[in-house]
Amino acid sequence: MLARVTLGHSDLSVHAIGLGCMGMSQSYGATDDAASTATIHTALDLGVDFLDTSDVYGASDITWGVPIRGFGHNEELIGRAIAGRRGDVVLATKFAAKINPDRTGIAIDGRPQYVRDACEASLIRLRTDVIDLYYYHRLDPSVPIEDTVGAMSQLVQEGKVRAIGFSEMGPDQIRRAHSVHPITALQSEYSLWERGVENGVISTCRELGITLVPYSPLGRSALTGRLKAGQQFGPGDFRATNPRFSSANLATNLQPVEELTAMADAKGCRPGQLVLAWLLAQPLDVVPIPGTKRAEFVRENIAATTVAISADEAAYLSQVFAADRITGERYAAAHARTIR
Repeated sequence: MLARVTLGHSDLSVHAIGLGCMGMSQSYGATDDAASTATIHTALDLGVDFLDTSDVYGASDITWGVPIRGFGHNEELIGRAIAGRRGDVVLATKFAAKINPDRTGIAIDGRPQYVRDACEASLIRLRTDVIDLYYYHRLDPSVPIEDTVGAMSQLVQEGKVRAIGFSEMGPDQIRRAHSVHPITALQSEYSLWERGVENGVISTCRELGITLVPYSPLGRSALTGRLKAGQQFGPGDFRATNPRFSSANLATNLQPVEELTAMADAKGCRPGQLVLAWLLAQPLDVVPIPGTKRAEFVRENIAATTVAISADEAAYLSQVFAADRITGERYAAAHARTIR
């Protein structure tokens, strides 16, 4: 029986490891809708029931100047893939990021009317009448957060959304939003090599009963042991412009991965499985959503729930990946401006 987690302030129950679907439409090289659909089907067959997407996935690579699949592509892909199996899925999507009018990058829109318009469009693309978990993708500083969350709350009252969440928000913003409507989940980058949420965000989530949904929990593959110093990234792979993956920074950042790999070998598991086990051992409800386009990695990630990790081992890994061992910002400037 796969371990399950109840998401925050909701009656939504999910497998302890979900599936991030962004890479099926952007950011990690060539995409293949048929292969991605098969991967989703495999995930569902194996018991994975928490799928994560966003209306902008497929379009937001415009920020890095690479070809785009189109706004809403990922939602449309998932909508087709889960046709006839909607009852097997807790479906999470997001709003707020959209293409600039001049198509040179991404704009953020948190206006109440846009919240409603975006939701209606997502429902159509996902081929469903309700979104299980609706995230505010990035904060629009020009709109009071209470106004945006108020509009999200109205969607819950109307039955179009079951629960609401945030992505990449700080403690003060979380508290302000939670005072308007209960926040069920916070999606933020969290892994052994990105620990920023430990500075106030995790304690806020624990206090308010909010589930943390870590994205990029495998460090964009850096923590799987499959990347090597000097790694080259091809067309359409945003890691080619990501500071942590520059030649000099990647060589430094992969050094603690050697210690991680040694521990994983001793425990008879893959490094990525040990990383996910470390996340699941954190002192709050956590549901990582490792992204992949390949069914074999879905199987590998699910098996992380069977990896035993002691408190001492978790503490050791935290020390191995101390913040001062990781060099480079986690995003290039064009993307970093949207982070809390």
